[in-house]
Amino acid sequence: MNERLKLLTGGAAILPLAPLAVQAQETQPEKTTDKPLNIVYIMTDDHTAQMMSAYDTRYMETPNLDRIANDGVRFTNSYVANSLSGPSRACMITGKHSHKNGFTDNENSYFDNTQPTFPKYLQNAGYETAVIGKWHLESLPTGFTHWEIVPGQGDYYQPRFIQMAGDTIIRKGYLTNIITDLSLDWLENQRDKEKPFALLIHHKAIHRNWMPDTIYMDLYEDKTFDMPENFFDNYEGRPAAEAAEMRISSPHDMDIIYDLKMWNPDLNTRLKGAYHSIYNRMDSAQKASFDRVYNPIIEEFYANPPEGEELAKWKYQRYMKDYAKVVKSLDDNVGRVLDYLDEQGLLDNTLVVYTSDQGFYMGEHGWFDKRFMYEESFRTPLVMMLPEGFDRKGDIDEMVQNIDYAPTFLELAGVEIPEDMQGESLVPLLKGEHPDDWRTDLYYHFYEYPAEHAVKRHYGVRDDRYKLIHFYNDIDVWELYDLQEDPHEMNNLYGKPGTEEITERMKKKLKDNQEKYDDPLRFTYPL
Repeated sequence: MNERLKLLTGGAAILPLAPLAVQAQETQPEKTTDKPLNIVYIMTDDHTAQMMSAYDTRYMETPNLDRIANDGVRFTNSYVANSLSGPSRACMITGKHSHKNGFTDNENSYFDNTQPTFPKYLQNAGYETAVIGKWHLESLPTGFTHWEIVPGQGDYYQPRFIQMAGDTIIRKGYLTNIITDLSLDWLENQRDKEKPFALLIHHKAIHRNWMPDTIYMDLYEDKTFDMPENFFDNYEGRPAAEAAEMRISSPHDMDIIYDLKMWNPDLNTRLKGAYHSIYNRMDSAQKASFDRVYNPIIEEFYANPPEGEELAKWKYQRYMKDYAKVVKSLDDNVGRVLDYLDEQGLLDNTLVVYTSDQGFYMGEHGWFDKRFMYEESFRTPLVMMLPEGFDRKGDIDEMVQNIDYAPTFLELAGVEIPEDMQGESLVPLLKGEHPDDWRTDLYYHFYEYPAEHAVKRHYGVRDDRYKLIHFYNDIDVWELYDLQEDPHEMNNLYGKPGTEEITERMKKKLKDNQEKYDDPLRFTYPL
């Protein structure tokens, strides 16, 4: 097997790639207008709205990300269809829910790269298309004029890249900077400048284990972050939440060495070996910078280790500091892209999108990670800087989902939206319209269990006030929340007297969504 495919799949069998030219002719509609519009789509991994100051100013400032929101639009009700990296990316690129695009989870799914995707439609319409950075869909990219991707999750230091030509190479430096370097080089030197382009810049940041660039090793070390009110949640009435292995306080869930960098050669932890491999990817200069900051913290921690609640609070502060450092590098690099587009006179005819593959827990419910349909991971930041001709600025409050991105890009490019795409084009919202028939509720489905973090399989529906979730498979538990009265989702109302009418109404919405999106699970668990 080709070595780059082994890196990508761990040795799994690879389906043959379909010939793109033939596939494009067979599956892709013709462009309906000659107006060229460029698209720059920047997506990070696990970047949550709480850590982006356009949404939340409690923790840190993100001035470059905020430039996009301030000069364009901010979606205040932006959600994902499946809060997990690979499945979220598959939803985004196909415009379809997980059960339709076939990539339901990171453990057992394989993305059929012969299926239609928005880059293929754009390429067929004359676009230069490129994806650089994290791919995480097991199969290799198709529908791109150019691609260079990291294997699996990627490496923060001295990262490996799989190239279109078939080579796997190592590039020296810090991954967030390198992905931006490669993206700007493609824009400046490699694309056909007579054609419109769609560039997907996909970062590993801010993925676990939150390793910072050398220039920001000591950033935020003097800051104390406020803890969420429900950090010490006892999960009463929510057995699926209680079973999840995402607790910052747990030595199994948040590893003191892997996650928090508290190296100890005499201490064995579950992920110690993985951390050692990451640390050893640093060159001597990176190690020197890292050791200068972290060694004194390590010495102090083991000299007088906190216990109980004090240990949990200490772990939370370390987690927040490291996460924020990685965000800072990301924000810098988004600024580099914006500056380049501005200097080259491209902003007037370029849609710039920034989002994440899902949200993340920053101590809410005592957690890190994602997966649940609860708000912190169900939501995702979404801001757009609009091209000339779109006067809309400010907040867009309608409910949107990551299945909407693909049809939006196609309509803006003048390409007919295929009937089998399940998302809705956001173009009317970008024009300042408020369609009467816009969706008033959202469907969600998470599949990856049993797996890391032990989050039960579940599906659910959310409207502007209520959320109904059904946990299934090895559990049969319903949860109902009044998000107006209980925004932190601490009080499960399901089955309580007085909620019968609300429950019936939400179950009707859930059934309608399952039928609308043709989720076959509706036959296994009829309502």
